[in-house]
Amino acid sequence: MSITDHFIKRQDKIFNEAKDYLLILIGTFIYSIGFAAFILPYGLTTGGVAGISSIIYYATGLEVQVTYFIINLTFLIVAVKVLGLRFCLKTIWGVLSITFWLWLMQHILKEPDPINPGKMILPQFVGDQSFMAAVIGALFSGTGLAICFENNGSTGGTDIIAAIVNKYRPVSLGSVIMACDVIIISSCYFIFHDPARVIFGFVILFICSYTLDYWMRRHSQSVQFMIFSRNYRMIADAIIESGHGVTVLDGEGWYTKSERRTVVCIVRKRQSKEILRIIKLIDPYAMVSMSEAQGVYGHQFDTLQQIAKSKNKRRTLVLCSNNGTKIETCRVALGSRFEIRSLLDVGCDTRQDFNAAILSQDPKNRVAFLKKYFGFDALYLGKDGKVTLAEGDYDKENVKFSYFDTIEELKSYLKSEK
Repeated sequence: MSITDHFIKRQDKIFNEAKDYLLILIGTFIYSIGFAAFILPYGLTTGGVAGISSIIYYATGLEVQVTYFIINLTFLIVAVKVLGLRFCLKTIWGVLSITFWLWLMQHILKEPDPINPGKMILPQFVGDQSFMAAVIGALFSGTGLAICFENNGSTGGTDIIAAIVNKYRPVSLGSVIMACDVIIISSCYFIFHDPARVIFGFVILFICSYTLDYWMRRHSQSVQFMIFSRNYRMIADAIIESGHGVTVLDGEGWYTKSERRTVVCIVRKRQSKEILRIIKLIDPYAMVSMSEAQGVYGHQFDTLQQIAKSKNKRRTLVLCSNNGTKIETCRVALGSRFEIRSLLDVGCDTRQDFNAAILSQDPKNRVAFLKKYFGFDALYLGKDGKVTLAEGDYDKENVKFSYFDTIEELKSYLKSEK
């Protein structure tokens, strides 16, 4: 890679990071509109730390942003020690953004109480329609959260609890978050003694979750390109350089009886403009068929394990390779008790600068890198059949490295572990 290419790549990385932080700021602003303008004025609550803060606000009058910040600060201190600073940077930004927006929204919206002029209250924009306020507030909140999550952000709270629990126990993140939310929403009954408010709280939770899922699914949809062009080699190479996979199929033009090549590429819907731009630059007259792809599983897309979860809890091992033969060898040798993943399965892109260590010739360096940055127990299978294993907790500096002459020795070792 030339110095110019490296500089451009670094600029792109900085630009993408800056874009993430800006969009997280916008997402938290939209979330705060729903919460401060439609949920708080009607005495409603929701899940997460925002729900706890609202209950404390109704009970004591302490402004929500103060409680929200204090609770999240406590969680973040623990999370930085347990999960590392890298995981928490955008979460810290999300928490600070919501704290600021909640303060600003309440400062702007509050007006004197007509009954008690010395007291400031939040206005009710939809009259006495509490249900409508719950629906609108949930739509705003869900949309804001979707923007945050889509740009690798988080709003803290129960997300942090779930991530910490998930690191040490095989419990799904969704289960932990749902359990927390049910407890928080149900507890508002002890403040108001009104079952309707509890029901409205669950309505907000449901609509917010549905809205969040809708936007996330919309952005994660995949499209398939079939590109017919005489410049198929240049187009395929350019798409590969942009970071996407390509397959070139042999074909025949039936009218001319001449050989043709068809470039096939599957990408996320949000990435389709990039592919169209590449095609237009190389061959403006290329014929392109673009269609939605239903259910795309594999590298850089959803894994089959996400769709059909095994009933038995399996230990995950990441192999320092994307070689299909090596992956299959490990899967066959170790059996169904272990889930063997490739580098791409865990989001490790060997083209990125910070992943240079994964290309090291030293097996120990490679597995140590995976353990440090991705948290999984890692395997390296050499050409000579020798295996290196890294397991333990990197943050607590108790990573254990083991070396085996064959994969069968590794299997015996894993079988003997409790």
